[in-house]
Amino acid sequence: MYLSRFLSLHALWVTVSSVMQHYPSVWGHYDVCKTQIYTEEGKVWDYMACQPEARDMIKYVKVTLDPPDITCGDPPETFCAMGNPYMCNNECDASTQELAHPPELMFDLEGRHPSTFWQSTTWKDYPKPLHVNITLSWNKTIELTDNIVITFESGRPDQMILEKSLDYGRTWQPYQYYATDCLDAFHMDPKSVRDLSQHTVLEIICTEEYSTGYMTNSKIIHFEIKDRFAFFAGPRLHNMASLYGQLDTTKKLRDFFTITDLRIRLLRPATGEIYVDEQHLARYFYAISDIRVYGRCKCNLHATGCKEENKRLLCECEHNTTGPDCGKCKKNYQGRPWSPGSYLPIPKGTANICIPSISSIGNPPKFDRIWPNISSLEVSKPNQANVCDNELLHCQNGGTCINNVRCQCPPAYTGILCEKLKCERDPGGCSQNSGQGAISHRPLLLLTALLGATGLCVC
Repeated sequence: MYLSRFLSLHALWVTVSSVMQHYPSVWGHYDVCKTQIYTEEGKVWDYMACQPEARDMIKYVKVTLDPPDITCGDPPETFCAMGNPYMCNNECDASTQELAHPPELMFDLEGRHPSTFWQSTTWKDYPKPLHVNITLSWNKTIELTDNIVITFESGRPDQMILEKSLDYGRTWQPYQYYATDCLDAFHMDPKSVRDLSQHTVLEIICTEEYSTGYMTNSKIIHFEIKDRFAFFAGPRLHNMASLYGQLDTTKKLRDFFTITDLRIRLLRPATGEIYVDEQHLARYFYAISDIRVYGRCKCNLHATGCKEENKRLLCECEHNTTGPDCGKCKKNYQGRPWSPGSYLPIPKGTANICIPSISSIGNPPKFDRIWPNISSLEVSKPNQANVCDNELLHCQNGGTCINNVRCQCPPAYTGILCEKLKCERDPGGCSQNSGQGAISHRPLLLLTALLGATGLCVC
């Protein structure tokens, strides 16, 4: 009996410990854009920053090769086995499915044997460089959440550059250089991510860590996203609150992990030795079996969903925003300039929703049904916006704004912006005369609240 109790307690402790161990990592999932809550003013919307879940972005990629005829098989050619110049009985033939190695084989499901892979032509034109650009495009802004992983079926290249674009391929910036000899190839001292710090995390480095030539157990190249996250969130990424805080306040850091396109520039195939063996050029080529890119649609913290429509990813925007990245306010909700959501304060962040504009006054159905609580103005949460100010959110009916935190209302009024008659909350309601006034003035109070938000007056 005591043993069973002990085992039960132990199991409970293991469960609790596991939950507590991983609890910080779930801070700031930001998977809900709004919830309904009850306050003394009634039912209101509680808005918060939100973002889509991370996913395998390769499912939505478009790949382009340059030069376009760099894939082997047209015409058919024979190539040598990796690391063995005398075993040249392998054939690439684009017209035969079993012997073809088209680009889409970089993105198919792996795990089969033999593995499938894309392959370039051999280095038959040596000493002319064998250069290949592989461009991955999403036609959407993506926020990277995990390491970029490239698996080579041939040896890893002697020289390679990984580049990124933030403007759909119009301009490019290097992400990382890879070489067997960084100083010789790129005039850069070799480094690894472990040599960086919080202050140098954005430094573009050249690494020799992934360029070891012909080694059958060394096929993978990484661009380390999580190791860079770890400078802020800790080795196991438990302190995500710290990372989100840094991303929120440092635009360059946020942009560093944001892309629209990636480009893999293959500059020199694996040779496994100092000199190229000109008698066996069929052993030199590029072959990639897998590319992994994990991330989420960038929706400026205004959406939890991202859908594919007409072969394009689009955010399913909330907070009265619209656009592919939720980058502007919807029509009739331009009462203040658009702003992205904020991760801060942890754990719910700040929604920065778009508020109704003066042009929407003539079309009341577009307002939030919970308008009397002014929740659509995002003033039900002091940590998300000023309750009142001198530009957009005026206290109504003679109320006075106290430190942008609350409205001090006249005796007859109540509500966040003094927009409601107090007598409406009494059990007996307002008197007949007052009731008539309340009924006849309710639309006027709504109009006054809206016009007050723009500094106009109803006379």
